[in-house]
Amino acid sequence: MDRNFYLDLAARGLRWPIGTDLVLHEQSDPESIVLDGRRLGAVVAQTARRYKTPLAIPLMDLRLEKADLLDTLGVAATDVDAFHFSETPAQDVLDRVAASAAALFGPRQRAHFEAIRYIARETDLVPVGMCIGPFSLMTKLLADPITAIAMAGVGVTAAEDAGVLGVERCLALAEMAVARSLAAQAQAGARAVLICEPAANAVYLSPKRIEAGSDIFERYVMQPNLRLRAQLDQAGVDLIFHDCGQLIPFFVEQFATRLHPVMLSFGCSRKLWEDAALVPPDVVLYGNLPTKNFYSDAALPLERVRALTLELLERMRETGHPHILGSECDVLHVPDAAATIRAKVDLMLSCTAGPA
Repeated sequence: MDRNFYLDLAARGLRWPIGTDLVLHEQSDPESIVLDGRRLGAVVAQTARRYKTPLAIPLMDLRLEKADLLDTLGVAATDVDAFHFSETPAQDVLDRVAASAAALFGPRQRAHFEAIRYIARETDLVPVGMCIGPFSLMTKLLADPITAIAMAGVGVTAAEDAGVLGVERCLALAEMAVARSLAAQAQAGARAVLICEPAANAVYLSPKRIEAGSDIFERYVMQPNLRLRAQLDQAGVDLIFHDCGQLIPFFVEQFATRLHPVMLSFGCSRKLWEDAALVPPDVVLYGNLPTKNFYSDAALPLERVRALTLELLERMRETGHPHILGSECDVLHVPDAAATIRAKVDLMLSCTAGPA
């Protein structure tokens, strides 16, 4: 779509959370819905209607690409979440994954694609896809990626260290899994995809090393994501990029100027009104209220939500940068705090300056 579509949404003062999980858990049988594409699509549509956004945002389930990758390698579904490679994947593992690009996806991922197809064919909403970024997926494949990434950051090569080799081969596997998912979502009718790279942050990637000249961020984060961006461009699909990790200005600027998404979403490590100076004026900034704490009145009372909402709106208005007020990440259902979370979401969507 034309970038003006997203710029117009910002100009209209649109507010919405990434809140599909909240609506899903209002249903009597959420566990069965996530395996039924049409019903899942109906929940996604219901969420968009509730929050008055034309963007139909799916569940932010960042486990799907890992499950798909490991299914190819024969790992049981029950073992996926806890699985890490215990040794460096051999080249034949990469070859097997590359050769399986056209294989059937598992039930949960097929339902995700069918939900996108439902939105595309049976509603007037904009079907949006969702997937984890390659760097973040790589970190989920290794028990201790930080040490090896740090070694790579000081110049140790894959030829010199098995840990660095493991990182690079797992990153290659991750990129293949994400590219396969993106292709399927584009085929299902997605007109934009939200790629989530929360691990591309200052915990995994040392700012000091990068400032000293290390190319680790370029090789491990930017290059894979630039290739995926090119894939989306070729398919005519817009990129929405999300990173709720601990970021430094350099990361923000690289994401904004080189990936150049239509929308850029950050967590609460960032002050969006400061980042506005780093982001091109045709990239909409989204977020970034501290919705991870909405479940707790002790951590974030209702009146504080109102104050933060109004402050963010005012600060972004002063910058003149296009902005859509929303959540710092997806707003998850918490069983014992469902009413509390809903009340705070409703407040962030409706509050205006003046008497409380």
